[in-house]
Amino acid sequence: MSDGPGTSRAPAGPPVLSLALASLLEEVHAHSGAVYLLGPGEPVLEMAVMAGMPRAFAAPWERVGLSAPIPVADAARERRLVWVGGEEEMARRYPRISVVLPYPFALAAAPVATEHTVYGALFVTWPGAHPPELADWEREHLTAACDRLALRLERAAREDRAVGHEPDVLAAPVPGVAGTLGSVEAARMVSRLPYGLISLDLHGRIGFANTAAAELLGRPAGELLGTLPWVSVPWLNDPVYEDRYRAALLSQQVTSFVALRPPGEWLSFRMYPGTTGLSVRISRARAVAEMAHGTAQAGPGPSRLVTISQVLSLAGALTEAVGVQDVVQLVWDEVAPAVGSQALVLLRAQGGRLHVLGHRGYPSARVVERFDGLPLSERTPGTHALNSGVPAFFDSREQLERLYPDRQESPDGFAAWAYLPLIASGRPVGTCVLAYARPHSFPADERAVLTSLGGLIAQALERAVLYDAKHRLAHGLQQALLPHSLAPPPGIEAAARYLPATHGMEIGGDFYDLVPTRPLAAAVIGDVQGHNVTAAGLMGQIRTGVRAYTTVGQAPHEVMSSTNRLLIDLGADLFASCLYLRLDPSRGRAVMARAGHPPPLLRRPDGRVRVLDLAGGPLLGIDAAAVYPTTEVSLTPGSVLLLYTDGLVESPGVDIEDALVELGALLADVGHQPLESLADEVVRHSAAARERVDDVAVLLLRASDG
Repeated sequence: MSDGPGTSRAPAGPPVLSLALASLLEEVHAHSGAVYLLGPGEPVLEMAVMAGMPRAFAAPWERVGLSAPIPVADAARERRLVWVGGEEEMARRYPRISVVLPYPFALAAAPVATEHTVYGALFVTWPGAHPPELADWEREHLTAACDRLALRLERAAREDRAVGHEPDVLAAPVPGVAGTLGSVEAARMVSRLPYGLISLDLHGRIGFANTAAAELLGRPAGELLGTLPWVSVPWLNDPVYEDRYRAALLSQQVTSFVALRPPGEWLSFRMYPGTTGLSVRISRARAVAEMAHGTAQAGPGPSRLVTISQVLSLAGALTEAVGVQDVVQLVWDEVAPAVGSQALVLLRAQGGRLHVLGHRGYPSARVVERFDGLPLSERTPGTHALNSGVPAFFDSREQLERLYPDRQESPDGFAAWAYLPLIASGRPVGTCVLAYARPHSFPADERAVLTSLGGLIAQALERAVLYDAKHRLAHGLQQALLPHSLAPPPGIEAAARYLPATHGMEIGGDFYDLVPTRPLAAAVIGDVQGHNVTAAGLMGQIRTGVRAYTTVGQAPHEVMSSTNRLLIDLGADLFASCLYLRLDPSRGRAVMARAGHPPPLLRRPDGRVRVLDLAGGPLLGIDAAAVYPTTEVSLTPGSVLLLYTDGLVESPGVDIEDALVELGALLADVGHQPLESLADEVVRHSAAARERVDDVAVLLLRASDG
C-alpha cells in the first residue's frame, strides 16, 4: 500500500470530493457521509469533507490513524468494503463509536483506491430502519463511486493539482422558504395552531418558531431564532435534551422527551427528523403535570433431500443461535424438519464422556438418559461417530442391532437414525443424533448434506458453549457487584429489583445501593453506559466510590462531585447518570442530588403521586468542574419514593410522558402494598421492562414510624 497525495487546506479547481460525495448519497439513498484522504508520508486519515450531518457528530474521528479500530480505517487498510448493519453490530465491532453515537443507524465504509495507490476512504450512513444487509445495488454504487473518485484523485496527482479540504455539504434550504414559511397564509395557519412548532437545522439551530412555541419556551421568537434551544432556554440546558436531538438526526427516527419548565409546568417535545433538519412539536404534558401537582389518575411431509439453498438458509439460521439451548431449539426448528427427522439429541463431549445438552421429540426424558455420562471408550454408535469423525447412518432398527448387538437402550419407538459427529476447528465437540419414526434410507447425496450440517451445528455449538461460559462469568460478576441485601435504618423500608437487558450478555451498568450511616442513610441509583463487562466493572467502581464518600461524611453534592471526578480519573470514556439521596427518617426529610438521571416519583400517604422536580447537573464523567445542587424533600411516614433507571420507562414507540403517567397511576393504586410486592408490580406492569431492551433497576423506599 502506498501513500496517497498530500492534503491541502485550499483546494484547487472544482470541489471534486463534495460533488462525488453528494452524488453518492443520492444514488444509495443515504443521509450522511464523509470522505477521508490519506495524509502525506504518514499513516493518517483526515476528514476532507462531510455531508448531511454536522461535523461535530464525527469530531472524535476527524483525524485518525490508519490502524484505528473504526470502519474507514479498516476499509482503507484492508482495501475492502466494511458494512455495519445496525446499533448492536456497531457496539460489538466498534465499541468506541457506539459509546459516542449510541443510536440506531447503518454504515458502510469503502476504500478510495486504484490498483496501486490508496488515496483514502469514505463512509455513508442510513437511518436505523435500513435492512440489516447491504443490497447488491447499494454495494455496486458504492464501489463504482469510490473507483471514479480514485481515478479523479489519480489524475489530479499527475497534474500536480491539490485536492484537499472542501466546505461541508449540508442540505440546501427549500426554495422560497423564509420567515413566513413560503407564504403569508401558511404563516397565519401555523400561528393559529394550539401547540408550539419550531424548526431546527442540522446544527440544532432554531430557524422558525410560531407564537405558541415562543410562549411555551418563555422567550420572544426573535431571541430564539438562530440559537440552540439548550443554550437559549435555561431550563433545557441539560445534556439529556441535546442527546435526543442527536439521536433523532442520526437515526432519522421520531424521538420525544418531557421537560419541566419552572416552576411546575411539564412540556412534551416530539422531534420529527429529516435530511434538512428537524421539526419539533411542543405541547403541555398535562398528565405528567397533574402527577407533578399530586393529582394522578389512576401438511405435506418435507423432502428427504436438502437443497443447497436450504443448507444456506439453515447456516444462516444457526448463526442466530446464542446459547446452547438456542442451538438445540434451532436444530429442532430448522434442521430436523428439513431432513424429515422426528426427534433429536444434542450431545457434548466433556471429561471423556458424552453429556446430553438437550433433546426434542422423544416421548420422555428417560429415553435419552442412556446417552448421558456415556464413556467415550464404550462402543456405541454415538461414541464411534465422535471418535472416528465419520457419521453413522442406520436405515432400520435391524441394521443398528446387527452392528451393535450389545447396545443396551430403552425402546424409543423410532426406526432409523443418523449419528453426526460435531467437529469444529479440527476437534470433536459432540454428537447430534437424528431419529426417524419410520425406516429411512440415506442416499449418498443426503449423507453429504447431513455431514455438512453436522459441521455447521458444531460451529454453532462451539460458539454457544463459549457464550454460555462467558454468560455464567458475567452473571457471577453482576451478582457480586450488586448488593446482596439492603439494610435500611430505623424508619425506612426498602426493596429493589434488577433486570439485565436481554440483548448482549445480559449484564449491564445499572446499579443501586443503600448505605447505612446511622442515624442517617444514603440511597443511590445510577446507570453506566453499555451492557457489557466493562460497564459492569465501572458500575462496581462507582458504587464503591459512593459508599466510601458517604462513609467519610461528605454531603450529597460533595458525593456527586467526588464520584464525577473519580469517573473522569478512571479514563473509561463512559458516562453515567446518578441519583443520590441522604435520608433522615427521624426528621422526615431527604436531600437529593441528580446527575442527568430520570426524576423519582413520590407517593404521599393519601395516595397522591407526583414527579419530583429536582435540581441537577450533567451526567457523571463529562465535566470535572460540574456542580450538583441539591433539593430537600419532605418524607412523612407512609410516603413511598420510587427510584428507577430509564430502562423502566423507555421503549421504542412509547412516549416517556405516557410511560410516566402509567407508572404514576400504578403507584397511586397499589403503593400501599408491602414494598416487595410493590417492586414486583412495578416491574411486571412496565412495557419497557418486559421488552428488556435496556437494563432495569428499581429502588423503593418507604418512610415508616420507626
